[in-house]
Order: sequence, then C-alpha cells, then structure tokens
Amino acid sequence: MHRGLVALATAFVLLPQEAPAHDPDTLGGVFRTHDVGATWTSINPGIFVSGALALAVSPRDPNHLLLATDSGLWRSRNGGRDWDVEAPGILTGPAFAAAFDADGQRALVAGSTTLFRDDGDRWRPVRTPAGAAPARALLAGAVPGRVYLAGRSGLYRSDDWGQSWANAGSAIEADHVDALLAPPGRPDDVYAVAGGSVWSSNDAARSWQRRTGGVPGHGVEAVGFDSTARLWAVGSGQVFRSDHPGERWRPVGKPVPETLAMALAMAISGEVIVIATDRGVFRSADGGERWELPKEGLPAHLAARVLVGDSRSPTTLYAGFALTGYEDLQTRVRRSETASSRSSLGSIVGGFGLVVLLALGVIAAARHLAHKLR
Repeated sequence: MHRGLVALATAFVLLPQEAPAHDPDTLGGVFRTHDVGATWTSINPGIFVSGALALAVSPRDPNHLLLATDSGLWRSRNGGRDWDVEAPGILTGPAFAAAFDADGQRALVAGSTTLFRDDGDRWRPVRTPAGAAPARALLAGAVPGRVYLAGRSGLYRSDDWGQSWANAGSAIEADHVDALLAPPGRPDDVYAVAGGSVWSSNDAARSWQRRTGGVPGHGVEAVGFDSTARLWAVGSGQVFRSDHPGERWRPVGKPVPETLAMALAMAISGEVIVIATDRGVFRSADGGERWELPKEGLPAHLAARVLVGDSRSPTTLYAGFALTGYEDLQTRVRRSETASSRSSLGSIVGGFGLVVLLALGVIAAARHLAHKLR
C-alpha cells in the first residue's frame, strides 16, 4: 500500500510540467517603438520577463537605460539589446522608480525602504525623507543635481542629488502626487498630477497653482507635453489640450474606445497620441479622431505602467507592463516588514526561553548533585 502511494507520488513529480509561456498578457515586460507606437519590439531582460515599474533614459546617451522592475534593477548600455542585473547584493526586492541626473553622470533608484545613488562607480544608500518610501516617481530637473521625489506621501526636492531633501508639496491639496513631468526648455517649471488635478510650479516646486479648470468628469489621470510645450491631459477616456499650459482646456478628438480604462501616462508626437492605461496601450494617428486597440504582441489586459520617451528622438518610446502595481507592491513590502519583525521578535523570545530552560536545567542538576553529596 505504502509503496504504491510512493510510486504514484514519484510519477506525479516526474511528469513533464507545462512551462510558463512568454505570453505578454500574463508576464508583461518592456517594449520599444521607433515609430510612435505603430510597431513595437520586446526588449525584455533575461530569460524571464520582468514586471516593469519605471524606466530612465540617460539624457547624454539614449542607449543607456535603467529599468526598475518588481524584482530589482537592470541596466542596458546598448538600447535594450543586452541587460545586466544591477548591484544584486545591494538593490534587492522591487525597484519602484529610477532617474538619471541632467548631466547623465549619476543615477538614483528607489528601493522598498531606501533610496540608492550611483555616482558612476558604486551604489550607496542615501537619506530618504520620512514617509516617502517607497517612492512613486523620481524626476530629474534640468539643472544638474536637482531631482524631485513623489513619495508614498508628500513631494520633495533635492538640489544635491539626494544628499538632502526639502518639502516641496505642502501647497498641493492631496495626500500624494501620482506623476511628475517637466516641460522642455523651461528649467524651473514642473508639473504634478495629484488628486485628479494638474498642479504647476514655475519656481522649482517652491509654490504651486492648480491648473485643471475646464476638465470635466473625474478629473485628470495623466498628462504630457508635445514638442511645442503644449500641455495634454486624459480624464475619463477623453483627451484634452491646453495651448497655454494649464489654462483654457478643450476636448480633442473622440473618447478612447474603452472609456473605463484608467490612463497612467501619455505621449504626443505631432498628430500621434499614445496613452498607456490599466488595460493596455491605445494609439491615435490623427489627433484622437480614431483609436487603435493594443497592438498584437503587446499586453492587452495588463496595466502599462511605463511610457517614456527618448528626448533625442521624439518617435522613440518605451512601454512597460507589470502584473502588480504600486499599491499592491507597497502592501507586500509592509507585510514582509511586519513578518520580519515578528520573526525577529519570535527569535528573541525563543532564544530567551531557551536560555531560561538551560538555566533551570543547570539549577536542577546542581541541586541533584548537592543532594547526592550529602
């Protein structure tokens, strides 16, 4: 009887198991286009596709990429043809955001509980503002050394590439900032999406103004600039444009076919509009009059959490997909920290209990020996 059960279990274990297929609808990853989304190519690192959470393109070398994933940080120096795991002994767990400095010489990456800075030779931890980890976004300013951090809560600015931080979001009426972007050619201007509104600053985040008047529905979900510095926005499936950034918004084109899809990022090049949503990437080649569903080969049922352009090539975009988003990953991090704390406490309590038991044993043995010697 027992031998039969053992043989059956062994046979089950040795049966060929179905290998996980590289189905983009289930695995996500990162993709690149050189024609503003007309065609896409997978540039995933390693054997297995990673969930892409953020991607940074060096302003000095467009082939130099940092890819933040749900399992760590990857670096490519040839435009995504080859990837290397970055500092696996230091950058462990999810990497939530990444940015290159304006001079391209340094980088920052946001881990689960700590920020890490690379000065070109090694990664080292830097101080993270209280309540900011894990970061939702990192945005490098046009001035070398300046970087903005949208934290788990709050918004912060550093002028020394993460060595020190100043609170920069007290005037924004929201618990946190969802996205950050900067218009081309204006080094002190920065825009934020928070609480369904667009906020703008023209003094490097020292003061803010709300810029969402005229956008109906549930508010703004994503924003983007075109090459002429006009500001675009998406809300409730409808695209809007402001020719004077943040003022006099007007609807453009027709709504995205899946109006329930939530926009996470957008890019504009000429008449082409590309929107990354929680249901894939949608594209219009005629200013929003007609919309294309997600391309074959791109994930159609996963959230496109990354949509990043190459500042030197307006037709080049990177799109990244991930099964798990920021909120879920943050919850996992907290649970892991709680479990680790409990485990550490349990180890301490268990060790103390063992010491007590040993002490009691020694006392009992001593008493027994003394009793025999009488």
